[in-house]
Amino acid sequence: MTTRNATSCEWRVTGMDCGSCAGKVRGALERLPGVADVDVALMAERLRLTLDEDQTSRDHVEAAVKKLGFGIAPKGSAAPRKGFVLPDGAFSAGATGDAALAPDTAQGTPASAEGRTASDLSWYTTGKGRLVIGAGALLVAAWAVKLLASGGIANWAFILATLIGVAPIARRAITAARAGMPFTIEMLMTIAATGALVIGAAEEAALVVFLFAVGEVLEGVAADKARDGIRALARLVPKTAFLEVSGKTREVPAENLKIGQTVLVRPGDRVPADGEVIEGVSGVDESPVTGESVPNLKEPGQPVFAGSINTEAALRVRVTKAAEDNTIARIIRLVEEAESARAPTERFIDRFSRIYMPAVVGLALMVAIVPPLAFAQAWDTWVYRALALLLIGCPCALVISVPASIASALSAGARRGLLMKGGAVIEAAARTTQVAFDKTGTLTLGRPRITDIVPIGGSEAEVLSLAAGIEAGSSHPLAEAILSRAEADGVATLPASGARALPGKGAEAMVGDGLAWVGSPRFAEATGVLDDAARQTAATLEDEGKTIVAVFRSDRLVGLLALRDEPRPDAGDAVRQLKALGIGAVMLTGDNARTAAAISQALGMDHRAELMPEDKVAAIREMTAGGRVMMVGDGINDAPALASAHVGVAMGSGTDVALETADAALLRNRVTDVAGTIRLSRAAMANIRQNVAIALGLKGVFLVTTVLGVTGLWLAILADTGATVLVTLNALRLLAFNPDKET
Repeated sequence: MTTRNATSCEWRVTGMDCGSCAGKVRGALERLPGVADVDVALMAERLRLTLDEDQTSRDHVEAAVKKLGFGIAPKGSAAPRKGFVLPDGAFSAGATGDAALAPDTAQGTPASAEGRTASDLSWYTTGKGRLVIGAGALLVAAWAVKLLASGGIANWAFILATLIGVAPIARRAITAARAGMPFTIEMLMTIAATGALVIGAAEEAALVVFLFAVGEVLEGVAADKARDGIRALARLVPKTAFLEVSGKTREVPAENLKIGQTVLVRPGDRVPADGEVIEGVSGVDESPVTGESVPNLKEPGQPVFAGSINTEAALRVRVTKAAEDNTIARIIRLVEEAESARAPTERFIDRFSRIYMPAVVGLALMVAIVPPLAFAQAWDTWVYRALALLLIGCPCALVISVPASIASALSAGARRGLLMKGGAVIEAAARTTQVAFDKTGTLTLGRPRITDIVPIGGSEAEVLSLAAGIEAGSSHPLAEAILSRAEADGVATLPASGARALPGKGAEAMVGDGLAWVGSPRFAEATGVLDDAARQTAATLEDEGKTIVAVFRSDRLVGLLALRDEPRPDAGDAVRQLKALGIGAVMLTGDNARTAAAISQALGMDHRAELMPEDKVAAIREMTAGGRVMMVGDGINDAPALASAHVGVAMGSGTDVALETADAALLRNRVTDVAGTIRLSRAAMANIRQNVAIALGLKGVFLVTTVLGVTGLWLAILADTGATVLVTLNALRLLAFNPDKET
């Protein structure tokens, strides 16, 4: 139980290769007094917990992890290289600014030695690699003795090779047992090797120890490959930037850039920070960040992302985000945090694995004693089979089957601008049966323009100046269209005060000596200023697919504005792709019924119109009663509806809201990415089912063949480590999955 003195702590833990490794760390720490909320992220190599240092110190926590054979260091420090580890800061993107520590490959700067990735390290330099070499050398030496000396001497050589090779494994097993975890692969391995020596199978025991060491190295390599996708994201941001100060340019670490500073981005360089172009015109390749293959033309006033590539001409960019908060850092942080949001399938497998290992151990015990006692069978035969059965009892492959697939899917999606917050979101997205879309800014471009000005109680200029006065300062797309038209026509904006938005209705402000409004025709009609002629005019314009805005005071209608927001070019194709996936699509909008009908008919989808924010929530709840619903919106106005759906997806080119509000985000602002997200999620769930089948299938086959005496100790250990490697390699296939490709 935590106390008021408890604080949140975070470390990096290296050397974890499978779910069982993370389970050992979690299990050892949960038993310490004053420790709570233990979260171990396997792929991110992150440990978080709540700690009451009056009961347990940080040093005690670190010592407990080190005893299990893992490296550990506080966040932002370099952890000891136990096994295969990440470069410093490859995952961290927090307050320490670690995201900028990854090596720079964009400006021709060689990666430094300390910035090497784990896959650059030679396997034989790791602790597990040295164990393989040592165990292999001892085994070869024992075989040499067998060829050159008597069988008795050779047997002692194999015994010696086994004891030396199993010693470090036994130490880890004893440490885990003392921490309350007797059922670990190290304990089973120790028992199996020792038991094999007792029954006279020394040569096979030495071989099993060597194969176990090889398997652990292979597991480390496979786990490391699964982390490469996130490392690649970290390496997108260059390590240095060209900072302009008093007209002079000097090279500085990109992580030290501050908001408001100006940097020079040369052609061919990566942008070192999120910022805004203040001088220059150039095409910028944003594919490393969003996956969009066509370079975007950037002019003064337009935003650029850290990690994107300047392709044509020099740009001067004003920094708008600190290193720890740029787009790449937020994506890395999101993917890192996503690992804690475990899928229901993963939680079920975790519970199952806790029963599986003790059950297999119990079965092995029965195999060892029942045939000899009940049927007078040979003890050595059945003890040997029981020992082999023990090696099948480790659920490593089963436990890693889900997180490996989830990590690969998250990485594959992040490289293409599809961000999902964890396995739970992936599983929910895969089960989607209907997608609800917001209209403005989601299905449409979100850049409406005024097509018609209909004066009723004044001139066109009076209608536009009053509307612009009410909407001055608003960031709503319709307001921006009104202000843009007023500026283009040279119409002076009337001074206004007390402006405020009326959700689902429009906006009001004090203009002159009275209140004035810009709102929907429904709102104007409810106020009593909309006559039959104006109502007919509005209906005619709405039939043309236009959005109508009434400009009025308390006693009269000043005029009508007609605006059109064109559908995104890929919106129709997105609806078609969803239908091909067997998923329905519906548009939820606060716009009038005629405009909604015109747009939805053109896109080939259903619609519900004239919805207030609470009406959208009610519609989503109604839809969720009959299926699994994904809601796609802009992440701001649609927040209640996004939260009510099974999966909320925000459009938004890397904005804070898009990355942090909803369950998922589409950085490329492409509607077809909704179908891509569902395809990727379904592929991930199919991959998980394959992994579970591989893990349980191999275990089941070898369990039967071991009991029947067909397979022995060395094949049993191959069944364990081989299954772990197979499911990890299978999960890595998702890294090459293209969610844009229709299947």
